[in-house]
Amino acid sequence: MNEAATAAGFDWGEAGYGVMVLLPERIGCFGPLSDRSFQMGEMSPLRRRMVEDMTIRNLSPATQRSYVHAVSKFSQYFCRSPDRLGLEDVRAYQVHLASKGVAWASLNQVVCALRFFYGVTLGEQTIPERIAYAREPRKLPTVLSADEVVQFLEAVSSLKARVALTTAYAAGLRVSEVAALKVCDVDSARMVMRIERGKGGKECCVMLSQPLLSILRSYWRLARPPHVLFPGRTPHKPIETTTLHAACRSAATAAGLDKRVSVHVLRHSFATHLLESGADIRIIQVLLGHENLSTTARYTRVSTQVIARTASPLDRLTLQVTPPE
Repeated sequence: MNEAATAAGFDWGEAGYGVMVLLPERIGCFGPLSDRSFQMGEMSPLRRRMVEDMTIRNLSPATQRSYVHAVSKFSQYFCRSPDRLGLEDVRAYQVHLASKGVAWASLNQVVCALRFFYGVTLGEQTIPERIAYAREPRKLPTVLSADEVVQFLEAVSSLKARVALTTAYAAGLRVSEVAALKVCDVDSARMVMRIERGKGGKECCVMLSQPLLSILRSYWRLARPPHVLFPGRTPHKPIETTTLHAACRSAATAAGLDKRVSVHVLRHSFATHLLESGADIRIIQVLLGHENLSTTARYTRVSTQVIARTASPLDRLTLQVTPPE
């Protein structure tokens, strides 16, 4: 943080978005309270209201942390409370981030946070809709072949991480979803797994194949997790998502793969392999939890078997283009 911002009292501190910490040295001599109300070490009224607004709308803790961080950085950049910044300031900040080469996903995360802050917390009617999203680049998702999936999973050194990543591939789970699985979420009677809090806070069920059930039963007999299926350092807390990301990087290197592998790449591979095996794209949409079919349809662009099976209009024509041999 720059020294001017700290001196002016624009510092939320490291206490977390839901903890009140009083910092006496930042109180009483830096101008009106409203000038520094959003980033004081204590929980300012403005910040508290934003947290309450997010809590009322049942935003996940991760989303709340992300939004608070984004608005905090926005405020720090101008060394002013965000309720004193307007649309032109937002635009200047977006230009600044874009000039630094910030990824489009990160840019849009900032946009979402600022739209929420201005639209909900400040009750502005016109500003939110005028904060532009960054255009998403049309890139094909990275996909592993079936053989590469086997190479990758067999290269994961830790049993817990190997089973967790196998589960992510077998059911097309996001990293937060596989980390949060509990033993009681595995329903062998109905052959489904319950996702208590998926993207957007939605509860859903995902497929549980017989091979995956056998793997999970074998894992349970060896590890005996009491409550959380993949516990972290303490038995009752889930494994950190960063641990799974690190396991992905190590396994990809050990397997000699030249692709950048993440848990989300396993999810992409799950969808693509289902499509190549003939599964209906609308079923895949439900399994992935996509609201729009267009999101799922992008996997048709990376499925080589789907492309190869599709007949060209040329196949129906009878014509001679080159001289007969």
